[in-house]
Amino acid sequence: MGLRPLAFVSTCTSKTKIQSPKTFFLMPKYVAFLRAINVGGHLVKMDHLKSLFEELGFKNVETFIASGNVIFDTKTTNVKSLEAKIEKHLQKSLGYEVTTFLRSVDDLVRISNYLPFEKDELDTEGNTLFVCFLADQPTKDATKNLLSKATAIDAFHVNEREVYWLYRRNNGESKFYGPPLEKCLSLATTVRNVNTVRRLAKKYS
Repeated sequence: MGLRPLAFVSTCTSKTKIQSPKTFFLMPKYVAFLRAINVGGHLVKMDHLKSLFEELGFKNVETFIASGNVIFDTKTTNVKSLEAKIEKHLQKSLGYEVTTFLRSVDDLVRISNYLPFEKDELDTEGNTLFVCFLADQPTKDATKNLLSKATAIDAFHVNEREVYWLYRRNNGESKFYGPPLEKCLSLATTVRNVNTVRRLAKKYS
C-alpha cells in the first residue's frame, strides 16, 4: 500500500496552502487481527496490548473491542515483514504464539463492500457472515476442500486472502469453529464478524 496524501483524508478549504508533497504524506494505517490472543487461559488487557505495539515504534496505536484488533500507523509498507516483527515481539513478551494478520484500511473497505452471497440470504434472520483472515491465498486444492464441506448450516466463499463463512444458525450448530476450518484450509486463520470489519472500515477510512 502506498502512502496516503493528507489532502485526501482531511477537510480542505480554498485557503489551504499546497506545500511540498513530503509535508503532506501520512504513514499507512494498518489493522492487526490477532489469533488466539485471549484463549486457552490467556488474558491480555487491551491497554497492555496497546503498549506492546507502541514498543515496536508504531504510532497512533489503538485497540478495537477486546477480540485482538489493533490499529496503528507505520512507515513500513512490507506487510510480511511487519507481521513477522509483531509475532516475534508478542511471542517474546507474552510467552506464547500469536499469529498476526495485517490488513490496510483500503483492504477493510474492499472486504466490507464485497458480497460473497446473495443479499437476501445475507439479510435472512439467523444468518451470520464471518470473515476469516488468512496470511496467503489458499491453494486451489484447499479451496476445493473447503467448499466441499458446505452444508445447510455452513456456506463458504473464498476471495483473495479472505474466506467468507455464512453460518445459518437456524439450521443447526456449526462444527467449523477454529481448528476444523484451519484443517480444511491447511492455513492458520482468525475469524471476525463482518460487522466488526465494517465498523473498523467506517471509523478509519
